Amino acid sequence: MANGRTILGRFFRRVLLVSVLSPATVWIFDYAVLRARIATNHNAFGTVTVRPYYAVPQKDHREEYLMSDPEDQTCVNSLLPHLGDSPCWYLTRHKEKRVDM
Repeated sequence: MANGRTILGRFFRRVLLVSVLSPATVWIFDYAVLRARIATNHNAFGTVTVRPYYAVPQKDHREEYLMSDPEDQTCVNSLLPHLGDSPCWYLTRHKEKRVDM
């Protein structure tokens, strides 16, 4: 018969296992779907117009903001970032890109 300590230990081990394997499973599935889209030429990448601006520090501890011309940025149509690109859903919500000088 198991006592309370062993039951609690099993429970915490299972919680730890699930909390580690669930995000890994989501990432692997998302990556596999993206690779399948790339292999079949089904809308794997997109572009979003992003407007960068430069934050230039001044001597009086303020910042001056200089706007730059809009530029197209490549993104992936997936839930998570892959292949060095951000997801398109994220870039469409964050169209301004701050560049610290």
